[in-house]
Amino acid sequence: MGERSAAAFEEFVGILDYPMFIVTASVGDENAGCLVGFATQSSIDPPRFLVGLSPNNHTYSVARAATHLGVHLITRDDVELAELFGSESGDQLDKFSRCAWHRGPAGVPILDAACAWFVGSILDRFDLGDHVGQLLEPVAGYATDTHPTFVSFADVKDLDPGHQA
Repeated sequence: MGERSAAAFEEFVGILDYPMFIVTASVGDENAGCLVGFATQSSIDPPRFLVGLSPNNHTYSVARAATHLGVHLITRDDVELAELFGSESGDQLDKFSRCAWHRGPAGVPILDAACAWFVGSILDRFDLGDHVGQLLEPVAGYATDTHPTFVSFADVKDLDPGHQA
């Protein structure tokens, strides 16, 4: 990609305001979770969701051995939870000791503050560049019947990440 094309692309994605998700994983007694901006529905039938995790992230090291991931939406009222999962590293801090959560399907940590969540079985993993794609098949979930305002990139763009991508 030429310098001019790269700059145009940076400007293009710079004006987008993606939803942010908290993704959780568990293997044995180890829980992990991080704030994720690279995630999207990728198929309607069958239902599929794609999550990109950075290999530099502690959550990735746990997710690599996991069979399922939890994907959570949180409201702007709970932006502190996004800050916890986005600016702290699980290498140094037990994030789950600082928030309310419970075990969900397949033992995945479910954040009590989430207004919507699902647990997905990991069908495949593949290289996306500086992230690794986790292709999920939803197996269980919950969504509020209201339509709150979710945490988006604009709400967290100034956070110092726990790990660089």
